[in-house]
Amino acid sequence: MTDLEFQDRAEQLLQAVERCCDRINDDTDADVDNQRVGGMVTLTFANRSQIVVNTQPPLHEIWLAAKSGGYHYRFTDGAWQDTKGQGEFLERLSQEASRQSGQPLRFTL
Repeated sequence: MTDLEFQDRAEQLLQAVERCCDRINDDTDADVDNQRVGGMVTLTFANRSQIVVNTQPPLHEIWLAAKSGGYHYRFTDGAWQDTKGQGEFLERLSQEASRQSGQPLRFTL
């Protein structure tokens, strides 16, 4: 993957995360605040816990930090896959956001 391809795919993913937060706030009472600064999106939940999603351009990775730990993802076979084989980014983000908000939340493209 070239640097430009990474930037395009990473930007699409970050925009999808932001759109999902807007949808979640419209459709539920989860109250997920999302704040974007450059290549980083911080999700803050009503209980003040956070999930941070940020780009790592030199590595062509997306990193996700949640209460349960940190996860690294590379774009492989058409999706952002965990570098340790633990699944896809949006699935993990949905699990972690659900856990931290106390209600089922779904992030999609």
